[in-house]
Amino acid sequence: MASTGQILVLNTGSSSIKFSLYESGAADLLLKGLVENLQTGPTRFLVQDAAHDTVHEQSWPQALDHAAGMQALLAFLDSSSRSGGGGGDQGLRAVGHRIVHGGALYSGPVRVSEAVLAELDKLVPLAPLHLPHNLAAVRAAMQMAPGVMQVACFDTAFHRSQPALAQAFALPPEITELGIHRYGFHGLSYEYIASRLPQAEPALAGARVVAAHLGNGASMCAMHAGRSVASSMGFTAIDGLPMGTRCGALDPGVVLYLIDQLGMDVAAVQDLLYLQSGLLGVSGISSDMRTLEASEAPRAQLAIDLMVYRIGRELGSMAAALGGIDALVFSGGIGENSVALRAAVCRAADWLGVQIDAQANAAPGKSVVRISAAASAVSVWVVPANEELMIARHTLDIVEQS
Repeated sequence: MASTGQILVLNTGSSSIKFSLYESGAADLLLKGLVENLQTGPTRFLVQDAAHDTVHEQSWPQALDHAAGMQALLAFLDSSSRSGGGGGDQGLRAVGHRIVHGGALYSGPVRVSEAVLAELDKLVPLAPLHLPHNLAAVRAAMQMAPGVMQVACFDTAFHRSQPALAQAFALPPEITELGIHRYGFHGLSYEYIASRLPQAEPALAGARVVAAHLGNGASMCAMHAGRSVASSMGFTAIDGLPMGTRCGALDPGVVLYLIDQLGMDVAAVQDLLYLQSGLLGVSGISSDMRTLEASEAPRAQLAIDLMVYRIGRELGSMAAALGGIDALVFSGGIGENSVALRAAVCRAADWLGVQIDAQANAAPGKSVVRISAAASAVSVWVVPANEELMIARHTLDIVEQS
């Protein structure tokens, strides 16, 4: 039987609710937008159609909280559906939520119940800056739309296929048995890349691929035949590459030094490593790559150079985990938009046989594009991220199984 109704996809952060609305029959995008500046104000609500034209905009001088933001979103969708204003045919069929951490329990999407929420509450210490907001959105949606199925889609799930050795820390078992091992993140993005790349080049279906999701959060993943083999992020989403405000890989002795010698408490260390480091910390200017690339300040260039260097080192690590590399993929806001960074990373990877096509790299567009030269031993691609579509597909699958 054909699916009817809508799939709402939610990605909730500390100060925003990003959403996409899909027609569930074919997972076609209907609307997308966000409620931003929650908690701080002035709160703004923006809705665009699939062509990126604004169809609704609203603002409040005061700061709305997440519950009020969710209420505004659901009220708009209900009104739009009843008026035929681009909101689909039969109202909400299900809500799919991006959940940053699924721990060792969840290797795929699940229908949310109170028991599932109780299990996810136990994981909050593993992602304290993300998971509380994710779960608050789930609870708000369950309360405000009690007849609508809620589905959790985990950023960690894709990496559960990694070999046990790739997930292990060299710690005593009484520690690792508490669930302390490498989880990996950005799994929904990598899963989308794994599904999309063979459509562009069928020969890559069984290939050894290194994908780089580069944005405010940044990571890399080694995939073989569409399955995760290794990832740069580990126990938390702070490991691996330098990011917008996160430090990436750090000698644990630095943390001990900060506590023992500088007298910093846990909250101060967390704030430093998550919010004051990365591109922002090194440059002292901005966490935005566009701002840094436009700056002539030496520290801005240093921040860019450090990110390129670390991507290059991680690329070597990923190639080693795969026993070779057939394709390199750039995705995420920086990966899709920074021509200079892609070129620099590929120059540094010439030892792997990577050769970039400068003209193709300069204008990759909004679709999947190969940017490597014909003679390159490794094909290089830009694959625009679409975690929202991945969540919509997963949510629809759970709905159909129910």
